[in-house]
Amino acid sequence: MLDPQTPPAGARRGRRKAAVTLALVLACASTAAFLSVREAPSAPAPAPAPAMAKAVATSAEKRATNPFLRAPGAPVTVIAHRGASSAAPENTLVSDEVARRGGARWIENDVQPSEDGVPYILHDTTVDRTTDGTGPIRGLTAAELDALDAGSWFAPAFTGARVPTLAAQLDDLRLRGGNLVLEIKGRHSRDEVARIVKELRDHGMTDRVLVQSFDLDALRHTRELAPALPLALLRDKLDPDPVAVARELGLSAYNPNAVDLTAHPEAVQKLHAAGVAVMAWTVDSPARWKTLDSLGTDAIITNRPAELAGWNAARPS
Repeated sequence: MLDPQTPPAGARRGRRKAAVTLALVLACASTAAFLSVREAPSAPAPAPAPAMAKAVATSAEKRATNPFLRAPGAPVTVIAHRGASSAAPENTLVSDEVARRGGARWIENDVQPSEDGVPYILHDTTVDRTTDGTGPIRGLTAAELDALDAGSWFAPAFTGARVPTLAAQLDDLRLRGGNLVLEIKGRHSRDEVARIVKELRDHGMTDRVLVQSFDLDALRHTRELAPALPLALLRDKLDPDPVAVARELGLSAYNPNAVDLTAHPEAVQKLHAAGVAVMAWTVDSPARWKTLDSLGTDAIITNRPAELAGWNAARPS
């Protein structure tokens, strides 16, 4: 996402209070699990009136063909931005684990290649901000990246965390559970995208990954190489006709900046009518979650997945 390169405020505070923050996150996870227990409905929902039957069927068909569309009355899907990046060092396996324990079923991470072509999970074009190294990721070999400390910048408790390869992240997800929203970060050649697709196939994860990017060519390469992989387009500003763009690219989801989406709320209904889900980024406040929820947004990408999961659980059904 095109958010600031500086770490979130929670991350800066986490340098001194990491242990407390993690405890709070795990407490939120337990609370979310407790609150998610619902009483069974007292009676089944009434059957739709004949005049509404066709519309209901059409809606059900769209959800069946696009699982990223949320069902009526369902909570928004929680997508953990770079893992639980407000509570642990972003784009690391520990951040992913904290997000899972906080109730997130989807984790968003960024992928870029090393100098020798190995896909790594990193947001910035350089390793300077989030590791103890320096230099562009594309100028460092896999061996050099593997030697970096990607945790101590956030808090001493995370010293020794590594920049994971895409392969390591996929193994972790397969072992511990969860799904991946994988952002192809920046411009990628067809061969570089092919390496990413190969990793997804080799690890048997193609049915648990949504590929997103700001770069149209990266999405076109992905669609050509793996037509069955669901795609999402990231946008800082909405296109004049998001539906036309979604159709041209064969998108499952259209993922706009939440600020611009709330300025153009009609886009949600138009995209839904075309069978395209809407995932807003990057939102960390309950007031904005409520606004996006009321618009019908299907998923919210957040640095605070445990809090959003808890907010969902407490949300009136």
